[in-house]
Amino acid sequence: MPLKFLREFAAAAAPRLRFPLLLIVLGTLPLMAQDSYEIQVYPYDTVEPGSTMVELHSNFTAKGTKTVVDGVAPTNHAVHETLEITQGFTDWFETGFYVFTSIQPNGGWEWVGDHIRPRVRVPESWHWPVGVSVSTELGYVRGKFSADTWTWEIRPIVDKKLGPWYLAFNPALERSWHGPGVNKGVEFAPAAKLSYDFTKHIAGGFEYYGSTGPITGFDPLHDQQHQIFPTIDLDVSPLWEINFGAGIGMTGSTDHLIIKGILGRRFSWTHRKHASQ
Repeated sequence: MPLKFLREFAAAAAPRLRFPLLLIVLGTLPLMAQDSYEIQVYPYDTVEPGSTMVELHSNFTAKGTKTVVDGVAPTNHAVHETLEITQGFTDWFETGFYVFTSIQPNGGWEWVGDHIRPRVRVPESWHWPVGVSVSTELGYVRGKFSADTWTWEIRPIVDKKLGPWYLAFNPALERSWHGPGVNKGVEFAPAAKLSYDFTKHIAGGFEYYGSTGPITGFDPLHDQQHQIFPTIDLDVSPLWEINFGAGIGMTGSTDHLIIKGILGRRFSWTHRKHASQ
């Protein structure tokens, strides 16, 4: 059954893959991990044209690194606040902009860096059996917070809704432009989500985030990063996005406990314009 599905999917997709594949090829150029600034498994859909999504990502590392490593500040008891603003331009294209900040236990609130993230998706009119989109993210982070300061990420996104079940997979590829990670080449950082709708407004499940090292040869397991987040999603209104969870690190190189929350609000400028006419 899985092989038959894959053959049918490939046959249907082949004539329409040119644009998404172009973005994937671009991603093989020199490509940041989400780290603990924006902890999210992306769904395939994009923000509607003429609309803006404003999100606040709030993450607290309850149990992390306690010393400076390679000039990078410790994560233990640090609070990371990220402002994400995403504008929809067409029914298949959006661009997001991030402002990363960190509140250190003894160092106050500091600006960390900025990223920009254009994304395209396969339009619903193509009637693919799964949702597919591709985002690419470029940006800078201060050396105090990441040894790799300039980075590029390419993130294919596949998701599917099956009754009350929701599944998403983000097999991201990352590459550093400046820092020790340059020598590692392209690295693999998968993320995945599985959730179940308990009611019309509440879904619960698990999110997974990993970083395995270079695609040419993964790092030893102890040096890889793997986290599991039990999560809750609240669907209180089509205008709002609410997600929160607690992440458990499963290797020595992973922060052992992170509490995360996402609060998002959609604004439709098109509707406001029509209402004023």
